[in-house]
Amino acid sequence: MKVRTTIVLALVAGLAASAGASAQTEPAKPAPTTAELILQHKAKAKAVGAGIFDGTVARLCSVADNAVPRVRSAVPASTPPRETWYAQPYKVFDNLYWVGTKIHSSWALTTSDGIILIDTLYNYAAEAEIVDGLKALGLNPADVKYVIISHGHGDHDEGARLLQERYGAKVVMGAEDWDLVAKQTAMAGGQPKRDLVAQDGEKITLGDTTVTTILTPGHTPGTVSAIFQVKDHGRPVTVAYSGGTAFVFPPAAATFDLYVASQKKLAKAAADAGATVLLSNHAQFDNAYDLARIAQLPRKAGEPNPFEIGAGAVADYFVVSSECAEAAKLEMSSR
Repeated sequence: MKVRTTIVLALVAGLAASAGASAQTEPAKPAPTTAELILQHKAKAKAVGAGIFDGTVARLCSVADNAVPRVRSAVPASTPPRETWYAQPYKVFDNLYWVGTKIHSSWALTTSDGIILIDTLYNYAAEAEIVDGLKALGLNPADVKYVIISHGHGDHDEGARLLQERYGAKVVMGAEDWDLVAKQTAMAGGQPKRDLVAQDGEKITLGDTTVTTILTPGHTPGTVSAIFQVKDHGRPVTVAYSGGTAFVFPPAAATFDLYVASQKKLAKAAADAGATVLLSNHAQFDNAYDLARIAQLPRKAGEPNPFEIGAGAVADYFVVSSECAEAAKLEMSSR
């Protein structure tokens, strides 16, 4: 019996030694190439964003000119044909109104003591979409008390001076983007005077409503995002507002890293707040133009507002933006 046991143990030891030697001599898999890593990041973004964020994937992962700095023209652009941009305004939640164009968004958040407006479109659209749009919805533009500008690009800030001068609204912007605006001496609609500087985690309260500003540099140095609540048939719903998405900054690894860090920061803030709605200032990113119209349709009992995509989908948005940014950074380094 002892002899048999000894033979079995010897065989087991021999097999183990053989397996160990085989494992040691097996060649290691080569590290993925830069091209392979780029494809992996894009594939993940495409898989995660499928259906809801196809537009975000298309803009961030597919367009070759992502990493091209945006420079505001010294001469204001001519107004494009009205039919290419004009959109009817819509009420989309009990206290949130979309007053944007087919391409860019402006949002009016009504409170018990006035209106907080987020982003102000190009100058050519501000009067027709924001001023006239609010009136068409039964709201008074003179009730706009705060105007939060997500970042200092013309498609979002050119209506700020109109609201500031005509109605006395307080304009809120990130410090670095106030500096950007100060350099735009030929700004269409005119430069708003420097007013309130957004702080990280600051709570802007008007009446019964609070907007928390979150600094998310990357798209511009002073990009401002936000968290706030709206109501859907009286039920509180939390919104995460992404202030800047496309890669129009000077191409540098450090800037892409800053952008990704900001996306993760806002993703955490959204998750902590229980956000189930993701809004932005471009319809391509959040489907605002389509969803605003769908929101006018009757809903079945228990059917959510079309803007309410769920906490998981909100988190997915930031995965898409981060993965596409990682891919773009690698593409930049491989040129």
